[in-house]
Amino acid sequence: MKRLFFLLLSGILLSSFITPSIKIARLKYNGGGDWYANKTSLPNLIAFCNQSLGMSLAAEEEVVEPGSADLYNYPFIHLTGHGNIIFNEQEARNLRNYLIAGGFLHADDNYGMDKFLRREMKKVFPELDFVELPFNHPIYHQKYKFNNGLPKVHEHDNKPPQGFGLIYEGRVVCFYSYECDLGNGWEDKEIYNDPEATRQQALQMGANIIQYAFVK
Repeated sequence: MKRLFFLLLSGILLSSFITPSIKIARLKYNGGGDWYANKTSLPNLIAFCNQSLGMSLAAEEEVVEPGSADLYNYPFIHLTGHGNIIFNEQEARNLRNYLIAGGFLHADDNYGMDKFLRREMKKVFPELDFVELPFNHPIYHQKYKFNNGLPKVHEHDNKPPQGFGLIYEGRVVCFYSYECDLGNGWEDKEIYNDPEATRQQALQMGANIIQYAFVK
């Protein structure tokens, strides 16, 4: 019901899920952090989802700001970067309404974003805290099975990768991948020269996140 409510709000008919018109977006935030990081990541993930999941996502990502009414045009938004994030009061309220209405946010720490993301999401959901999702959570068991949770793409601080969720009325509205660097794994191969097995794991986990967001 909430998904239908979100679709009605955004002006997207349910049938559009099988047309190329459905788009996902990158969140352009203020604060000085590099919201534009990993330029090739989302197009590669989109192509992978279209091929492996039989989806019909538009090939190129859109860019949307947290305070914009255009936010409601996208059932899935992605946030990444290395540094500061700032949501003003109107942006936090708009983002909250979007997520409550059925939208989904994936936040991917590209290293150095953690304290800023947690601070700003407290403006969006003051009553909620990020909780680590157990390995049996459905997000790890969509088309691809990740019995040990998130894959490790790049090393940061010798910590295990962790997946956190903000859960509103029983629904994960924001999934936060930490100490994992999924977005780097989605990038063109020549950028980091990661082993193909690592890239495939990153893309498969990304596909799980999108699949989970679209069915919940």
